[in-house]
Amino acid sequence: MRPRRIVLGLIAGLILGSAIGTHPGPIALRLVSVIEPLGQLWVGAIRMTVVPLVISLLFAGVAGRGHDDGERFGRIGAVTAVTFVALLIFAALVALLLGPPLMADMKLSADAIASLRATAGAGAAKTTAQAAQVPGFASWVTSLVPANVVKAAADGAMLPVIVFTLLFGLAARRIESSLRLALLHFFGAVAGAMTTVVDWIIWAAPVGIFSLVVAAASRAGIALAGALAYYIIAISALLALFALLLYPIAAMVGRVPLGWFTRAAVPPQAVALSSSSSLASLPALVESARALGLPTSVTGFVLPLSVSTFKVATPITWMMGVLFLARLYGVELSTPALVSVAATAAALSLTLPGVPQGALLLLTPVLTSYGIPAEGVGLLLAADTIPDLMGTMTNVTGDLVVGTVVGGWGVAEPTFEEASSADA
Repeated sequence: MRPRRIVLGLIAGLILGSAIGTHPGPIALRLVSVIEPLGQLWVGAIRMTVVPLVISLLFAGVAGRGHDDGERFGRIGAVTAVTFVALLIFAALVALLLGPPLMADMKLSADAIASLRATAGAGAAKTTAQAAQVPGFASWVTSLVPANVVKAAADGAMLPVIVFTLLFGLAARRIESSLRLALLHFFGAVAGAMTTVVDWIIWAAPVGIFSLVVAAASRAGIALAGALAYYIIAISALLALFALLLYPIAAMVGRVPLGWFTRAAVPPQAVALSSSSSLASLPALVESARALGLPTSVTGFVLPLSVSTFKVATPITWMMGVLFLARLYGVELSTPALVSVAATAAALSLTLPGVPQGALLLLTPVLTSYGIPAEGVGLLLAADTIPDLMGTMTNVTGDLVVGTVVGGWGVAEPTFEEASSADA
């Protein structure tokens, strides 16, 4: 019932928002100003739960295992890592096979080329400044161990928080049993309370999504045309197709009935499409995993890690962006060059910086290495609203697929309550 309510909220928001955007007026605009804060309040409520939910679930998932469970925990981590790599390779292959034919049909007029180049040139300075803020690999590695974990949590830097929680949970497994059990009870209580809060928030999802979509649709004009519009449609369609291609993997490899997975995927996908945030989708992902009967290793370890590090849409995003700019600037890319782009995207997707549109900003050196003007990234940034939503939806779908695969092939373990009673 809940997925149906969420979809209805999404559709209703699109209809009302599009009507307001087509026929704006004082009353309609005032209505948007009243509705929009409801959506922002709902997203804020989701973000409020992310940090305590991640920490409590991850700690309980790691520390809840006994000293003899190290091999099982290692197998779960290995299955997760292998699944990450396999899905990224699959995404790279889909990008290589379908990206070039899609972009080959793009028609460019001389006027469109001149206009788009002018737009790219105007945004070059801003793009350069944004790219300069992207941390390098060395900075990314050093940031994994936070000097101040509270500040990292406040800044939304989830990967350092996850590293700290993993170390904390592993250390808790080596302390006296009674102290470890006390910590497990505390974090288990936090996880239970936050899960209840999440249930309340997800119950209000139709209203929140409706409010967000009304505001976005009312402001979206029909100003995109020509090549830029083609790029937006093509990349969005390819991302949607790839997300659908992930469903059989969940069914066959993850051993989950296709209908069950389809229904379970709707709530986190709807949150992703309305918030453009994988992290904001984590509570809905956790609830979907529980609805599918996945083990606690998935809800407590795999999903928090996945939403923080696994960006399966990156190979497709990079490939389509590079192909679009290459066509725009008349640069011919060889097959080895395209393979290199896909491989680089797959490799770097696990280390993307936690800054807005970080995946696109990292394209700058890749473009220049193939003779494509770097200022073209400004075009991709300007057109990234819809592709970013689709990419987030695809990433979240991939996160749930990873959970089903690990749940189907990892080692099942007792729930938190069973682990606690065993310790007692």
